[in-house]
Amino acid sequence: MTQSTYLLSTFPSRAFWLTALVNAVWINASEVFRYFVFVMPMMREAFPQVEGIAPMNLPVFAIWGAWDAILVLAVTGFVFLFLDRFGNGLLQAIVAGSLIWTAIFVILWLGLFNMNMATGAILVIALPLSWLEMVVAALIVNWGMRYFQN
Repeated sequence: MTQSTYLLSTFPSRAFWLTALVNAVWINASEVFRYFVFVMPMMREAFPQVEGIAPMNLPVFAIWGAWDAILVLAVTGFVFLFLDRFGNGLLQAIVAGSLIWTAIFVILWLGLFNMNMATGAILVIALPLSWLEMVVAALIVNWGMRYFQN
């Protein structure tokens, strides 16, 4: 039985869930940092006429928790399957992280920009930071597949 067949036959495996747990910590920390340090102040500055822009309250935190949970599972799952199919390695992890970043964050921020709900200045900050977040998450999966597999 090849390693690829073995990994897919046990997916989601112990390696997947432990890696998802590590990614949950990383992604939540990254999301909170990016939002509070850059996005929230920039949104409030760019759209002062919009009452309640970038609020922080219980419903927002609940939605943010759901967003982060979906993000962690989507990123970890996609990268896990990508690396299982194309092999573990630095280059493969960067490619997988870049692909999932494009599918999630580029589409999100371009859509917001297209609807005049984000500025070019916000995109210049948010897109590179979210790319870094996804590439590090992919590198965590790359590491976790090796470290937790045995």
